[in-house]
This record gives sequence, structure tokens and C-alpha cells, in this order.
Amino acid sequence: MHVALLGGTGDIGEGLALRLARDTDHAVTVGSRDVQKATAAAESYEETLTAHGVETAVAGETNPEAARAADVVVACVPAYHLTDTVESVADELEGAVLVSPAVGMKRDDAGLRYNPPGVGSVTQLAAGAAPEGTPVAGAFHNLAAGRLADLDATLGWDVPIVASEAAARDAVTTLVEEIEGLRPLDAGGLANAAEVEAVTPLLINLAKQNEGLHDLGVQFQ
Repeated sequence: MHVALLGGTGDIGEGLALRLARDTDHAVTVGSRDVQKATAAAESYEETLTAHGVETAVAGETNPEAARAADVVVACVPAYHLTDTVESVADELEGAVLVSPAVGMKRDDAGLRYNPPGVGSVTQLAAGAAPEGTPVAGAFHNLAAGRLADLDATLGWDVPIVASEAAARDAVTTLVEEIEGLRPLDAGGLANAAEVEAVTPLLINLAKQNEGLHDLGVQFQ
């Protein structure tokens, strides 16, 4: 498969790019609104991989160019940029699975709170912005980006996946299975996305309040 990481210059994009490039045989393209930013990030990721003994190419393109060649398009952008990003590549999504790892959150004096959009979840927001018939999945919501991008770190995390149809679930499950230290879990349809997304602010609050838990993830047993 060819995986495009839209907004792949950010934290979650970096981690997914590095892990996919190291652990799988899939082609990886980093997307950005600025092609120079995408190219610079891709070169930086290649340097990190080389330092870990992995010689592989990571491409950098504009978001539409990245999406055009992709089988799986991961929108690695904050929730407030998600709709604009998906709409900007809508003409390039034919035949691709769209994946959203974004979570809506807001902060108050006590910590972070889940802040879903009116449609129920950020994953459902992505589905609403995508062209009709586009397979959509939600995944990678609960991963600590810093640890994901540290190729010396062992993960041991579960990745709940919600999806609009079997094709989307199967494609994302394959990606997750191939990343060392991640286990895919079927979390049902897109209507269940809010429950998955809401775990993220909980993890961040726990990490903030408890020493040694700054790279907290989830594992179900």
C-alpha cells in the first residue's frame, strides 16, 4: 500500500512516518500545505531512519499530491484543521481509505476535556467532509506522539479502530498489525468513535498528574 500522511510534519505524523517506514514495506509520503516543509520533514525522517540502520525513502509532497497516489490517507492534523484539509484533497480520495486520528479537546483549570463537534465525534466530522462513498476509519487516537516517534522505545499499545465499512477497517488493521508494538482492536462503526476519542484527554490528564506516565498509552487485557 501507499500511505499518505497529510499534515505529516507534526508530532503524530512524524511517529507514524517513522514507524511505517521502518516496520513495513509500504510507501510513505508526507504531505503539507507547503511542499518545502513536507520535503524538509521527509529528509529529516530519512536521516533518523538511517541512524537506526534503515535505508528507505520517505517522500514529501503537497497534501493533494500526497493523497493522489495513496491507498490510505491519514489526516494527521488537529481537529480544527480537519475539515479544511479533507476538503482540500477531496478530488484525490477516489479509491482511498481516509483515516482520522484527531481528537477535539479543550482545556480548563483542571485539565483537558473531550470536546466533540456537533456531529458526535471528530471521526464523523471527517466522514462528513469526505466525498460520498469514501471509506472512513478512525484510529491512532490514543498514541503518545513522542514515544511513537522514538524508534528506540518499545510500545505495547492497543489501537481501537472504528470504520464505516469493512474495507476501511481491514486496510487500517493491516497497517497497525505491521507496526511493531501495536495491536489493532475492532471498536465497531463510526458511531463508536466518540468513546475512543474521549480516552485521549484522560490519558493526557493522567500523564500530567502522575510521575513517570508521560508516554502513557492503552492496553486492554
